[in-house]
Amino acid sequence: MQRLYLITGFLGAGKTTFLKNFIRLFPGQKIRLIVNEFGREGVDGALLTELDAFLTEIAGGSVFCACRMDQFEKALRETPPGTDVILVEASGLSDPTGVRKLFAQTGRFPDIDYQGAVCLVDAVRFPKLYATARTCLKQLAASDVAVVNKTDCADEAQLARTLACIRGQRPEMPLVQTAFGAVDASILDTLARARQLPAGDLPLTADLTLRRLSVRIAPTITPYDLQKFIEMFAENTFRVKGFVQTSEGMLLADCVGNVVSLRPCENVPVERAGILNVLSGAGMPMRKAVLDACRWYRDDILSVEAD
Repeated sequence: MQRLYLITGFLGAGKTTFLKNFIRLFPGQKIRLIVNEFGREGVDGALLTELDAFLTEIAGGSVFCACRMDQFEKALRETPPGTDVILVEASGLSDPTGVRKLFAQTGRFPDIDYQGAVCLVDAVRFPKLYATARTCLKQLAASDVAVVNKTDCADEAQLARTLACIRGQRPEMPLVQTAFGAVDASILDTLARARQLPAGDLPLTADLTLRRLSVRIAPTITPYDLQKFIEMFAENTFRVKGFVQTSEGMLLADCVGNVVSLRPCENVPVERAGILNVLSGAGMPMRKAVLDACRWYRDDILSVEAD
């Protein structure tokens, strides 16, 4: 019997960092990773290839929506023999409220034992996201344990507001507070106990508040200009992420809130380079801000497309 764990949480909460720690809780076991990216080009899957696990990446939408569910089920059925644990990292924009029903259906996946869902929460940004993106409510509703991450960046008032949001929707949900996605084996026991509690319940409806742009960057851009370009519109986004070839090499651009991170990376497939995935919510002037920034960097921006 293969044990399956779902990792969910909104954009920038630290799911991939958490997953890299979580996977170490299964030493000596054969692991299958299914990584879901919402943007046109996957990012996190490339970062996870360093781990000793069989990896499948599904990009272009949530694995739980009708347009991608067949790919998800196909990936599950193609799990290699002898696999002990399946870890699914869902897109930060996914609505996973139907996942329990999927594995509860008799005979659908008889070899999979669903172990529950962990929801990553950004200790600083969560109250704002909770108020503007319905996906956050659905991710909490579908999860068994909330991991409040980035507590090192939050003051007491910020942390209190985040905890109040979670308790307001799921008063009995077990909470784990951490930084840098660090957890130990006790979270597996917490999950097991939490599975006995009633889950949240929200209808399966599309989150029409989300907005997405793909910005294609010329490989002549300098790291300095890339940083300044993203900073011009970062405040009006939920998340900016992508591999970008620059004049000084390949960089992973990753922006949460107004904090822009650029770090070198290697062995990135050519087809994934040069695209920034930019996401925001309804009422946020993301498109205008991005187009305004593009006017300052005309020679470096090849195209801007709405998904």
